[in-house]
Amino acid sequence: MARVPTDGINGDLGPLGDRLATIGDLHSAASVLAWDRQTYMPQGGVTGRAEQLATLARVAHEMLVSPETGRLLAEARQREPGSDEAAFLRLARRERDRAVRLPSRLVAETSRATALAEQAWISARENSDWSPFAPVLERVLDLKKEEASYLDFEHPYDAMLDRYDPGATTRRLRTMFDELKAGIPPLVRDVSARIDEDHAAPLKGGFNEKRQERFGREIISRFGYDWSRGRQDRAVHPFCINFGSPDDVRLTTRFDQMRLSVGLFATCHEAGHALYEQGVNPAYSRTPLSGGVSMGVHESQSRLWENLVARSKPFWAYFGPELRTAFPGAFDGVDPDTIYRAVNAVMPSEIRTEADELTYDLHVLLRFELELALFEDGLAVADLPEAWNAKMEEYLGIVPENDTRGILQDTHWAIGYFGYFPSYTVGNVLSVQLFEAAVDERPEILSEMETGEFGALLGWLRTNVHRHGKKYEPDDLIERSTGRPPETASYLRYLRTKFGELYFLN
Repeated sequence: MARVPTDGINGDLGPLGDRLATIGDLHSAASVLAWDRQTYMPQGGVTGRAEQLATLARVAHEMLVSPETGRLLAEARQREPGSDEAAFLRLARRERDRAVRLPSRLVAETSRATALAEQAWISARENSDWSPFAPVLERVLDLKKEEASYLDFEHPYDAMLDRYDPGATTRRLRTMFDELKAGIPPLVRDVSARIDEDHAAPLKGGFNEKRQERFGREIISRFGYDWSRGRQDRAVHPFCINFGSPDDVRLTTRFDQMRLSVGLFATCHEAGHALYEQGVNPAYSRTPLSGGVSMGVHESQSRLWENLVARSKPFWAYFGPELRTAFPGAFDGVDPDTIYRAVNAVMPSEIRTEADELTYDLHVLLRFELELALFEDGLAVADLPEAWNAKMEEYLGIVPENDTRGILQDTHWAIGYFGYFPSYTVGNVLSVQLFEAAVDERPEILSEMETGEFGALLGWLRTNVHRHGKKYEPDDLIERSTGRPPETASYLRYLRTKFGELYFLN
């Protein structure tokens, strides 16, 4: 077969670059099919789509683990340390080293099983019935445990974590959650003792979906989301997706006519992911360097824009009046400070994606502990609903009223994303560390936010985080950006300060 030249870094690496670009294109094609499955595909197409995705996963895997790819990597000459080419080779070798341990049969079976499981999850969620979904999830879990057995990490759960956050370990995450458990629950108790009214009441009522969508689009346009390289659609579970380059980065959201915050903050959250992907160096397209370096860093971006920005007082100094214009009559007599208190109201919730900023990590903690129990064979899939409800009561003081609002609320397990949930809390921790570093360097960020401008913040993130793609390891990127390694102290201090002021604890 004649070689088709490839531009950029791939082109510099000759046949190896061409081969990895082709593999990347297969993954991008699978992502398009996955996006369609979750947005517009008719329900009858589920089985056929599962087979298509399984084929693409198998072919891409076989190309990556082939002797030819191994030969090209072995023969690739050493590149200057710190260069893009050196990072390319490091990532390509790591990806192949992981892939060669997995049989193509397992890769295809996992792709097929998760595509079918996602549709089974949607059906179970609609009917609020765990029982038909349980055996489907059992199959997915068995496949992920088999994957872990081939990868042979110190702990089987480490094999799941490494896929989303390279370098993360069960031991390290236990330390992080222990530190947060020591700091957050006491603060929640102190705040709960001060709750004397529903501060979120202004955000409840009847809000037209079209108006919600327009308001959300205006906000993320001001954030810097480039609509010429993206689009927004609806999905049961909001997500952001890209296809191997920063030139096509799509997001989805959902709306609740009775609660404005659901769609508003889902939109801001997914836009944070999208801004990251749109900011990656275009030269990294169709290479192992493309995309965010880890899901923890990725979630730092979504949580930064959702919480540090869209739940901040400077943000609502500008968007408070805009909210009154967007929803005539709904916010008459409601000042920006009241809206600021409303979007930061603490109220333990059944739903993770609707949780307030203070209790959010407790939702992640219970999922982390349940996943660990599943991988340590201390918990059976059939017993998950009971275990879920018990932990909800332990950490949040509530028991979900049904499966839809409890065990079936997230799609992650259906699509095989075991080990993903801790990324949300890692993202929360990193978001504060990054935002503080940005404001230290660019103090005008806060005053700009009061005028609905975000150029200084986005510019700092583009320079220090986004453009680097996967070039640096996650911890290295954070230390380069903030001057110190990841730590929880800044995050806990931020929570104590913010909610201490909101609830008059200080």
